[in-house]
Amino acid sequence: MGVVFRDTLAGINCDQLSGGFFDGWPNPPSTSTFLKLLEQSYAIELAVDEQTGNVVGFIQAISDGVLSAYIPLLEVLPKYQGQGIGTTLVKRMFQRLEGLYMIDLLCDPEIQTYYEKQGMQRSTGMAIRHYSNQAGHIDNKQND
Repeated sequence: MGVVFRDTLAGINCDQLSGGFFDGWPNPPSTSTFLKLLEQSYAIELAVDEQTGNVVGFIQAISDGVLSAYIPLLEVLPKYQGQGIGTTLVKRMFQRLEGLYMIDLLCDPEIQTYYEKQGMQRSTGMAIRHYSNQAGHIDNKQND
């Protein structure tokens, strides 16, 4: 399985995002919401299967572009895990964000060791999770 890495959504459509991301989420976002969250990110990195053209892994960052960035999601489809794809996505994203003062993310304790290997350090954080909104909220209001 050949995988290529990209930092743009050019040529990517909803059909290429429907491979099973958000597995285990009680309220996963639709593929159109998934595409929108990628479009509205400050930065994205994608892993794409060369044969199928499907996205098999992704990482996104949201940022003010001045001091800080937050990485809300990193995911690699199960059949592609264990090949270093996640690590490559993280490294590529860290390179893109290296000019910023802080890069933060929240993760479950069992995943902290993975991020330590990527050069991150443990920190204390707080979070609110509205699981009823897990499928995504798209504001249909026009910007003023």
